[in-house]
Amino acid sequence: MSLSSSLTIAQLNPDGSVPVPTPPDAAANAAAEALQREAQFEALQAQLDDLQEILAKPLNEILAERDKFKEAAAAWDAFGAMWMLSQRAMRRVALDLAAQQGVSEAEVVTRALAHANQVLNVEDEDLGGSVAPAQLAHIARHKAFLRKQFR
Repeated sequence: MSLSSSLTIAQLNPDGSVPVPTPPDAAANAAAEALQREAQFEALQAQLDDLQEILAKPLNEILAERDKFKEAAAAWDAFGAMWMLSQRAMRRVALDLAAQQGVSEAEVVTRALAHANQVLNVEDEDLGGSVAPAQLAHIARHKAFLRKQFR
Protein backbone atom coordinates (compact mmCIF):
# COMPACT_ATOMS: atom_id res chain seq x y z
CA MET A 1 0.00 0.00 0.00
CA SER A 2 1.47 3.26 -1.08
CA LEU A 3 1.14 6.54 0.68
CA SER A 4 -0.81 8.08 -2.18
CA SER A 5 -3.54 5.41 -2.02
CA SER A 6 -4.38 6.26 1.62
CA LEU A 7 -4.62 10.00 1.09
CA THR A 8 -7.93 11.73 0.52
CA ILE A 9 -8.39 15.22 -0.73
CA ALA A 10 -10.78 17.23 1.43
CA GLN A 11 -13.31 19.44 -0.29
CA LEU A 12 -13.18 22.96 1.03
CA ASN A 13 -16.25 24.60 2.52
CA PRO A 14 -17.89 27.30 0.38
CA ASP A 15 -16.23 29.95 2.54
CA GLY A 16 -12.79 28.44 1.85
CA SER A 17 -12.29 26.88 5.30
CA VAL A 18 -11.16 23.32 5.73
CA PRO A 19 -13.99 21.03 6.95
CA VAL A 20 -13.41 19.23 10.21
CA PRO A 21 -14.65 15.65 9.97
CA THR A 22 -17.06 14.66 12.72
CA PRO A 23 -16.45 11.32 14.34
CA PRO A 24 -19.33 8.83 14.13
CA ASP A 25 -20.16 9.29 17.82
CA ALA A 26 -20.64 13.01 17.34
CA ALA A 27 -22.98 12.35 14.43
CA ALA A 28 -25.00 9.89 16.54
CA ASN A 29 -25.14 12.40 19.39
CA ALA A 30 -26.29 15.10 16.99
CA ALA A 31 -29.03 12.81 15.67
CA ALA A 32 -30.14 11.99 19.23
CA GLU A 33 -30.21 15.68 20.13
CA ALA A 34 -32.24 16.40 17.02
CA LEU A 35 -34.77 13.73 18.00
CA GLN A 36 -34.93 15.12 21.51
CA ARG A 37 -35.50 18.64 20.18
CA GLU A 38 -38.23 17.30 17.91
CA ALA A 39 -39.96 15.59 20.85
CA GLN A 40 -39.73 18.77 22.90
CA PHE A 41 -41.12 20.73 19.98
CA GLU A 42 -44.06 18.32 19.67
CA ALA A 43 -44.78 18.62 23.42
CA LEU A 44 -44.67 22.41 23.20
CA GLN A 45 -46.90 22.30 20.13
CA ALA A 46 -49.44 20.19 22.03
CA GLN A 47 -49.38 22.69 24.92
CA LEU A 48 -49.81 25.54 22.47
CA ASP A 49 -52.76 23.77 20.85
CA ASP A 50 -54.37 23.31 24.27
CA LEU A 51 -53.88 26.99 25.08
CA GLN A 52 -55.24 28.00 21.68
CA GLU A 53 -58.32 25.89 22.36
CA ILE A 54 -58.86 27.71 25.66
CA LEU A 55 -58.22 31.11 24.14
CA ALA A 56 -60.62 30.39 21.29
CA LYS A 57 -63.48 30.31 23.81
CA PRO A 58 -65.35 33.49 24.53
CA LEU A 59 -64.14 35.23 27.67
CA ASN A 60 -67.46 34.73 29.44
CA GLU A 61 -67.12 30.93 29.06
CA ILE A 62 -63.57 30.99 30.43
CA LEU A 63 -64.67 33.07 33.42
CA ALA A 64 -67.72 30.85 33.99
CA GLU A 65 -65.47 27.79 34.20
CA ARG A 66 -63.19 29.62 36.63
CA ASP A 67 -66.17 30.63 38.76
CA LYS A 68 -67.43 27.02 38.80
CA PHE A 69 -63.98 25.87 39.89
CA LYS A 70 -63.88 28.46 42.66
CA GLU A 71 -67.35 27.42 43.85
CA ALA A 72 -66.36 23.75 43.89
CA ALA A 73 -63.13 24.53 45.75
CA ALA A 74 -65.04 26.62 48.31
CA ALA A 75 -67.56 23.81 48.78
CA TRP A 76 -64.79 21.27 49.38
CA ASP A 77 -63.08 23.66 51.77
CA ALA A 78 -66.30 24.12 53.75
CA PHE A 79 -66.86 20.36 53.75
CA GLY A 80 -63.34 19.83 55.08
CA ALA A 81 -63.89 22.37 57.85
CA MET A 82 -67.20 20.73 58.79
CA TRP A 83 -65.58 17.30 58.82
CA MET A 84 -62.72 18.49 61.04
CA LEU A 85 -65.17 20.16 63.41
CA SER A 86 -67.27 17.00 63.69
CA GLN A 87 -64.17 14.86 64.24
CA ARG A 88 -62.94 17.13 67.03
CA ALA A 89 -66.39 17.19 68.63
CA MET A 90 -66.71 13.40 68.49
CA ARG A 91 -63.20 13.01 69.91
CA ARG A 92 -64.13 15.28 72.81
CA VAL A 93 -67.33 13.29 73.45
CA ALA A 94 -65.40 10.02 73.35
CA LEU A 95 -62.76 11.30 75.75
CA ASP A 96 -65.38 12.73 78.14
CA LEU A 97 -67.28 9.44 78.21
CA ALA A 98 -64.03 7.51 78.62
CA ALA A 99 -62.97 9.73 81.54
CA GLN A 100 -66.34 9.07 83.23
CA GLN A 101 -65.66 5.35 82.95
CA GLY A 102 -62.02 5.61 84.01
CA VAL A 103 -60.58 4.78 80.59
CA SER A 104 -57.40 6.58 79.52
CA GLU A 105 -57.00 8.65 76.36
CA ALA A 106 -54.43 6.15 75.06
CA GLU A 107 -56.96 3.33 75.39
CA VAL A 108 -59.58 5.39 73.53
CA VAL A 109 -57.12 6.01 70.68
CA THR A 110 -56.19 2.31 70.58
CA ARG A 111 -59.85 1.31 70.40
CA ALA A 112 -60.55 3.91 67.70
CA LEU A 113 -57.71 2.62 65.53
CA ALA A 114 -58.89 -0.96 66.03
CA HIS A 115 -62.41 0.01 64.94
CA ALA A 116 -61.05 1.90 61.92
CA ASN A 117 -59.02 -1.14 60.86
CA GLN A 118 -62.05 -3.37 61.29
CA VAL A 119 -64.16 -1.12 59.05
CA LEU A 120 -61.37 -1.08 56.45
CA ASN A 121 -60.69 -4.81 56.53
CA VAL A 122 -64.18 -6.32 56.88
CA GLU A 123 -66.10 -6.20 53.61
CA ASP A 124 -69.61 -6.37 55.06
CA GLU A 125 -69.05 -4.03 58.02
CA ASP A 126 -72.19 -1.95 58.60
CA LEU A 127 -71.62 -0.79 62.21
CA GLY A 128 -75.05 -1.94 63.22
CA GLY A 129 -76.76 0.13 60.55
CA SER A 130 -75.34 3.44 61.76
CA VAL A 131 -73.38 4.06 58.54
CA ALA A 132 -75.21 4.68 55.29
CA PRO A 133 -74.39 2.42 52.32
CA ALA A 134 -73.17 5.49 50.38
CA GLN A 135 -70.64 6.20 53.15
CA LEU A 136 -69.41 2.61 53.08
CA ALA A 137 -69.07 2.80 49.29
CA HIS A 138 -67.07 6.00 49.65
CA ILE A 139 -64.78 4.36 52.21
CA ALA A 140 -64.38 1.36 49.89
CA ARG A 141 -63.23 3.61 47.01
CA HIS A 142 -60.45 5.01 49.19
CA LYS A 143 -59.46 1.90 51.18
CA ALA A 144 -55.89 1.77 49.84
CA PHE A 145 -55.24 5.35 50.92
CA LEU A 146 -57.02 4.93 54.26
CA ARG A 147 -55.12 1.77 55.12
CA LYS A 148 -51.87 3.72 54.82
CA GLN A 149 -53.23 6.25 57.33
CA PHE A 150 -54.08 3.64 59.95
CA ARG A 151 -50.86 1.60 59.98
